[in-house]
Formats: sequence, structure tokens, C-alpha cells
Amino acid sequence: MNPIRPTPRTLTALTTYLLVIGMWQLGEGSWIYAKAGLAQHLLQRAWSRTLAGETGVKPWPWADTWPVARLIVPSQNIDQIVLEGAYGRTLAFGPGHVESAQPIGSSGTIILTGHRDTHFRFLQRLERNDVIELEAPTGIRRRYRVKETRIADSRSASIGIEQDQPQLVLVTCYPFDSPMPGTVWRYVVITEGEPG
Repeated sequence: MNPIRPTPRTLTALTTYLLVIGMWQLGEGSWIYAKAGLAQHLLQRAWSRTLAGETGVKPWPWADTWPVARLIVPSQNIDQIVLEGAYGRTLAFGPGHVESAQPIGSSGTIILTGHRDTHFRFLQRLERNDVIELEAPTGIRRRYRVKETRIADSRSASIGIEQDQPQLVLVTCYPFDSPMPGTVWRYVVITEGEPG
């Protein structure tokens, strides 16, 4: 029995097909990062208008969110615009402010959330006493220091909310390198506001 040997034309077609599929997959993965980067550029422009006194400035005409803060982490070279709302459609473009927490600029607990593979990937490198700054739409910056990090089960854990003390809590999915989306584990960074 003679083995089946593919023709050069068949090999070329198969190679072309595999290259097209590979490029398509690469493009899909790259699009997520490109979209996140472009969005932060447009959000920086909307944030400038917010600091100038405009409210509810949409970064693009069809946006259903707007900039509410600027997150700066000097030790990680992070400078990101935070959007109102912690919804999937918001988090695709930047970190989101959890609306049920205290408003930006308040003296209570402010909670921000972001995707572990884009905007909040840096959380895994934060260490105790690292400084995080949060700029409000008024232009006033409040400094926070990392107090602790922990891994929590989203089904049963709760975040201790301090009403009388400035606190910033950053939350993302965990583990950072998991190929599975939407795990039940969360990586939580708890900070305390500095006096002043």
C-alpha cells in the first residue's frame, strides 16, 4: 500500500490557511491591548476637559461613561484615567470606580477595579508602603500607602469599609496569568490615606 503524499499545491494551501488563522488569532489578542492604549489617550483628553470644569465629559461620542479620577503609581510608572462604573464595557477601556462605594474625593473608602491583564496588571508588583495617588476632578490629589494585599473569594469575602478614614481599595481578578476569564478569586490591595 502506497502512502498518501500531499501535492505541493496542497501543502501551500494548508500553510497559507494556518498562517491566516495564526495572524487572525494574534490580531484578536493584540486588539485588546491596542484598544486599552488608545482609550487611555482619548481619556487623557477628556480628563483635561474635566479638570477645566466640565462634567460628564464623554471620551468618545458613543461612550456611556466618563472620567472621574486619575490614578498615579510613581513606583510602577502608572498614570491612568479612571472611569465611572465597574462594568465590563467600562473596564475594557480603563479602571472603573465602583459606584456603590464612596465618591472620588471623599474621606471614606473608594473602590476601583480593573482587568488583571491590562490596566491592573501592575497590582501584582505593588509592595507594602508603595504610594498611590488619586486625583479628583477638582485637581486635588490624595496620597495613599499600600497597607496590605490579599487574595479573596468573591463568593464569600467582603471588603471592610472605613467610613471615617480615607481608604483606597484596588480589586482585580486572580490569578494574574490564568487563561480562564472570570475566576472567583480576587486580588485586593488595601491602602490608607495619608494625612493632609
